[in-house]
Amino acid sequence: MSTFISSQIDRVIDCDHHDPFQVLGLHFIDQEPGGALVRTFQPHAESVQIVIGGQKQYMYKMRQEGLFEIVLQEFSEPFAYEFEIKYFDSTVHTIADPYSFLPQLGEMDRYLFNSGTHYELYNKLGAHRTAIDTIEGTIFRVWAPSARRVSVIGDFNSWDGRVHQMRSLEKSGIWELFIPGITEGELYKFEVRTQYRDLQIKSDPFQFYGEIRPKTASVVNSLNKYSWQDKDWLEKRAKIKPYDIPVSIYEIHLGSWQRDPGDPERFLTYKEIADTLVPYVKEMGFTHVELMPVMEHPLDESWGYQVTAYYSITSRYGTPEEFMYLVDLCHQNDIGVLLDWVPAHFPTDGHSLARFDGTALYEHEDPRQGAHPEWGTLVFNYSRKEISNFLIANALFWFDKYHIDGLRVDAVASMLYLDYSRKEGEWIPNCYGGRENIDAIEFLRHLNSIVFDHYPNVMMMAEESTSFFGVSKSTDQGGLGFGFKWNMGWMNDTLSYISKDPLYRKYHHNALTFSLYYAFSENFILPISHDEVVHGKGSLLSKMPGDHWQKFANLRLFLLLQWCHPGKKLLFMGSEFGQLSEWYCKTSLDWHLPEHEPLHKKAQDFVQALNHMYSDNPALWQVDFTPDGFQWLDFNDIDNSVVGFARLGFDHRDHLVCVFNFTPQVIYNYKMGVPAGVAYQEIFNSDLRQFGGSNVENSVPLDTIHEPFGFAPHHVKLNLPPLGGIVLKPLNE
Repeated sequence: MSTFISSQIDRVIDCDHHDPFQVLGLHFIDQEPGGALVRTFQPHAESVQIVIGGQKQYMYKMRQEGLFEIVLQEFSEPFAYEFEIKYFDSTVHTIADPYSFLPQLGEMDRYLFNSGTHYELYNKLGAHRTAIDTIEGTIFRVWAPSARRVSVIGDFNSWDGRVHQMRSLEKSGIWELFIPGITEGELYKFEVRTQYRDLQIKSDPFQFYGEIRPKTASVVNSLNKYSWQDKDWLEKRAKIKPYDIPVSIYEIHLGSWQRDPGDPERFLTYKEIADTLVPYVKEMGFTHVELMPVMEHPLDESWGYQVTAYYSITSRYGTPEEFMYLVDLCHQNDIGVLLDWVPAHFPTDGHSLARFDGTALYEHEDPRQGAHPEWGTLVFNYSRKEISNFLIANALFWFDKYHIDGLRVDAVASMLYLDYSRKEGEWIPNCYGGRENIDAIEFLRHLNSIVFDHYPNVMMMAEESTSFFGVSKSTDQGGLGFGFKWNMGWMNDTLSYISKDPLYRKYHHNALTFSLYYAFSENFILPISHDEVVHGKGSLLSKMPGDHWQKFANLRLFLLLQWCHPGKKLLFMGSEFGQLSEWYCKTSLDWHLPEHEPLHKKAQDFVQALNHMYSDNPALWQVDFTPDGFQWLDFNDIDNSVVGFARLGFDHRDHLVCVFNFTPQVIYNYKMGVPAGVAYQEIFNSDLRQFGGSNVENSVPLDTIHEPFGFAPHHVKLNLPPLGGIVLKPLNE
């Protein structure tokens, strides 16, 4: 045996070889025409026989560590064979040789990945059930360019990294191994030897499923078993843009929307949630649900925002097929499904992405770029093409495999600015000396352009709290290319205003009206999200001033203003019935409140009626993002804390007049301008008795007085309810 071959064998036995196929498997002997040599490394084997066409021959144990070989004659071409292995515990198993197969990942796949443009990367990396030459098994691939050696480990090899050492696919940085006989449900991880010869045990970054916390193994799982029934929904979505349709989003944390009443510590499954959530959302009139992150994460208290497996549905609530059922059932009931998505940062958990191959692979090496001071997490290195590819392919994955209708991208502001939450000296300026993260900006533009190229009418939403230009403008206009941006300014100003005692609201009138100065600078969503009802902020109801009755009146008034204001709507679960306590991720919402407390049930009825009124009136949603859909009627009545405006449809004859009284006083015969010289009828009133109000209403049509008032050519006289709002609609001439 040559010194070279001996050294290569030593490297395999020491588990330090980048290509064990140079030693293991079938090799033809140049010096002996028709001669072949087969080697296998079986450290747990007492003996090994090679099986060819039903005939068995013992292999020679040439190294005590478990390296077996046999020299065969009269074989000049590849042939099929198996190993019959007798283990030290006397069990016997027959297996196909993983080292008898050629590389399966093509050069084009490798090139596209290293170029950052392999948008279906999830179909290649990770663990995929397949058959090669009629032999069924699973092919494993992982990216670890700086690793000395990578192995697949699992129950099938006693978690021993010596048994299934992978092959490095040249400069791509990808490691590959096909293991025959590995079936659905097998647990596995990757054992990585770093350049420093340390061993790391890592979960698969591309796993489709994993063990339930605190365990962290990946699970071989196909995503092609579910039979979808949402063809009609997908066809409708392909024809309709989300900008000019009603969008009323119900934000949900699956772990605390409801718990098992018989066992409050148990999470409901995706299917159990679906069977109660979907009828509720449909009855309440919401058009979409937005789910806080459902990707795998280790800590319940992170609410899913510290993701450890971006391609894996969390096993807390069940299987991928059960989650598909939830999405499918939503679609069959005309409810869109949006997901929170977190490409801004990831946790430092040892089994996940951090220093994956012993180097800063997914993150930056310099902590001034790679460590997030606010959350104790790591920041993705967007300048690396493979990382950009990992994230963009992940976004497409959720649309492709799970039929999702949109992604709300979390913490965009932290991505855009290098100095976000950092002190002087804790960040590195960009190459022009500025604070903008140029690589992240380019990543977001690339992301949105590719998503909309593949799925034109899905919703891409940015949670972005600064005045960065053009978040929801197209990339060819210099924007980031998102479809929508959360209006954090509206949220902060309006909550600040509504939380003040009505006696003092006149001194803060500008907080009520300021949002209309910039309302059309972006495609805004008006969010009242989970962030506003945690960490000592109290529930939405508890923010309202006054006695018990006034709190509910203010709540209804606030929500009516939100639904009438330009922009799409989002409301966090529990706010629709006046949840009393602050949200906590480990307990169910207080569903006993609407069941047993009249004002809570009437608040719930109000939101249901509000959603239906909203969907039934195109003037409230057809023109949300240009001034053509809005007209001030009066914003100057500071002393009475009253504002009025009109919402206009494509045809301005289709319009609504919205008037809001933020004081507890009833105002009779109040003059309010109107756009048209026709009679108006009240179609909605937050103060109706059925909603828990005092029932001050305008029960008969209001005749128009043809004299200008405020910013309108005509006006009407109406009754304004206390802490209430009304919506008027013109009667047909």
